[in-house]
Amino acid sequence: MTINLAQNLSRSLVSSIAALGCAVAVAMLQLPQLNALKNSSKNATPAALKQELASERLSLNLLQKTPTFGFDNLLADWVFINFLQYFGDEPARAVTGYQLSPEYFEVIIDQDPRFLEAYLFLSSSSSLYAGMPERSVALMKKGLKSLSPNVPPQSYYVWRYKAVDELLFLGDAQAARQSFAKAAEWASTYPDPESQSVAVISRQTAEFLSRNPQSKSAQVSAWAMVLNNAVDDGTRQRVIDRIEALGGKVVDTPEGGRKIQMPQVD
Repeated sequence: MTINLAQNLSRSLVSSIAALGCAVAVAMLQLPQLNALKNSSKNATPAALKQELASERLSLNLLQKTPTFGFDNLLADWVFINFLQYFGDEPARAVTGYQLSPEYFEVIIDQDPRFLEAYLFLSSSSSLYAGMPERSVALMKKGLKSLSPNVPPQSYYVWRYKAVDELLFLGDAQAARQSFAKAAEWASTYPDPESQSVAVISRQTAEFLSRNPQSKSAQVSAWAMVLNNAVDDGTRQRVIDRIEALGGKVVDTPEGGRKIQMPQVD
């Protein structure tokens, strides 16, 4: 028994050292990018920014193939932090765009498909900013294979993000209807007001689409979710313009929030 314990500890130590070595190696690969982000991108040349982007892409490709030795969640968290730095570097993104966004989430979802918060950024960054909804939906489909109504809590949001991308960016009303219906099914298993509200809204949107695949009300409901998750004023204004073009209206409330009025004609 003592021998077995010693062997197990030895294997664990070897794995830990290997994982640490892996982390250090990846850190060395990421160090140029992290240092660059500390400096203002405003003075960087387009060529330098594109070279940095190419280097980051290579690092992400390497991470997809690097063994994690059980540190999957830690790696996913680290890559997510790097994504936030990438996404938030607006001067650089104005030059190179957001095309690398889904590459971050390839790593994140492969390593930790139950990382619920990541799916929100996947949807907005890859579909709205990068214009790659196919990648976004494909990654959510992959992640959903590891989710269930209660694991992680409120995982019904992934179905809603998927539905929004399918409806607004892929124009696939049938797939969106099924995703909204699934979101309603999963959300209805929770007793809290937020989940029950999501269940009702998702079910209504699915019903709109079943009656009319071109439903303006369904599209406004989807845009309302995008509006709630928008990270900058420019995006918010573009979404408001889309809602108003569909016949809806965005009204500011006395409490400082927003209320969406549905189109009079669907």
